[in-house]
Amino acid sequence: MSEEMKKKIKLDLQMFAHPTTDPNTNTTGSAGLSDENKTYYHDTLIDNAEPYLVHDQFGTEINIPEHGGKTVEVRYFDVLAKNTTALTEGVTPDGSSLSMGEKHVTLAQYGDYVTLSDVVSVTTIDPMLVQATKAMGSQAGRSLDTITRNVITAGTNVLYCPKTVGGVLTPVTDQDDLDETCLLTPDIFLQAQAMLEANLAEPLEGGSYVAIIHPYAAYDIMSSPEFVEWHKYAAPEQLFRGEIGMIGNIRFVKSTEARIVINTIEVDDDDDALTPDVEVDRAIFLTMVLGKDAYATTYARGLGLEHIVKPLGAGEDPLNQRCTAGWKAMKAAIRLKEQNMIRIESMSTFSSKITAAN
Repeated sequence: MSEEMKKKIKLDLQMFAHPTTDPNTNTTGSAGLSDENKTYYHDTLIDNAEPYLVHDQFGTEINIPEHGGKTVEVRYFDVLAKNTTALTEGVTPDGSSLSMGEKHVTLAQYGDYVTLSDVVSVTTIDPMLVQATKAMGSQAGRSLDTITRNVITAGTNVLYCPKTVGGVLTPVTDQDDLDETCLLTPDIFLQAQAMLEANLAEPLEGGSYVAIIHPYAAYDIMSSPEFVEWHKYAAPEQLFRGEIGMIGNIRFVKSTEARIVINTIEVDDDDDALTPDVEVDRAIFLTMVLGKDAYATTYARGLGLEHIVKPLGAGEDPLNQRCTAGWKAMKAAIRLKEQNMIRIESMSTFSSKITAAN
């Protein structure tokens, strides 16, 4: 490394004033940063976080104002039953009463950081603080996205892809019964669409429902004649982030963060009753089909995604040996209308290649 490069890296790290808090507490200590550097690193973090936030883009956003507490109460009214009884002339009917329900969700704080030594910061070829910021952005985005994803994939409405043997379909009613023939088909999505429509679930903006799908699961339907690729739309410029195509009135958004779970089952390996069965791990893909107001994401104003950089010498660092880069955010997600979301469980042509849940 040239002396000029070393000086440049030293300068980058020493442009930060000394905050007064301990660098190991992840408390806000970036007040000493110059405005230019704070903006630069924060923008870098956001740029690396946003591409992964696929699951958040279809939720209703609820922001808690400052000093508004950490718990959100969401109220909703039940649908009134039909009234098909004719009125009696001159007689006022009893009328109906509204029935209201409520749901609560409490914000939680998340975050992480990395520590860089003075030696690594100065001797490596790459500017480590910039690289650390990019890594933090990626982690923050995937983490916050997963918080929402895990909430919505725990919904109560589920369809299991049927077994297909010799062209004969056998219904599946439990995750344990899924096998390698239980692949996604256009028909299972048309079933999901019919269920949403029967549940009076409104489509999202643009008049369509949306499915969040893993690339491996998407592979099994993209060659189907019913699948219309996005560039064949009448208005292809009006796309969701990650959109790849549609079937019926369901638009597909592809994400590597779409949920995969590992299901372990016992398989009888032979006819010997004395031999224990073999445990087999299978990757199950969870594809979410969503309507309007199916779920909500909640943030606290003033406590959104924040990037925190602390320079060498911050806190208890008498020899200026450590600097840190980290992030924190407060967030929660909640399912609002179970009837507006359906989880489709299937295996994939690529299931055997998956060894861990995501």
